[in-house]
Amino acid sequence: MINAAVVYPTQQDLNHAFHTCGVFSTLAVFMINAVSNAQVRGDSYSDGCLGRTGARILLFIGFMLIFGSLIASMWILFGACVMKGINVYPGLAVFFQNALIFFSTLIYKFARTEELWS
Repeated sequence: MINAAVVYPTQQDLNHAFHTCGVFSTLAVFMINAVSNAQVRGDSYSDGCLGRTGARILLFIGFMLIFGSLIASMWILFGACVMKGINVYPGLAVFFQNALIFFSTLIYKFARTEELWS
């Protein structure tokens, strides 16, 4: 995405509002990975603001943000770049940025073992 912003610096080539998807994806990464799997199951943490319910709500909002950002990046790729016939590279950069953030979040959330941290 940085390369696309450097290559296409004008508003007509790359709308600067397209960076919003990456910002929300990055925010969702922190929201999703701030909650451990044990907190969602209710094994380790029961006190606090909302306990297990609060952890689940935070995880749900994080997943909604990251799925919404991925869908919005697809809309930017196809609706704003492909269909209008402008440069496709900025749309591809937005999509791949969000897709890579999405997949890395899923890998980090579900492929790690948390028993080593106890």
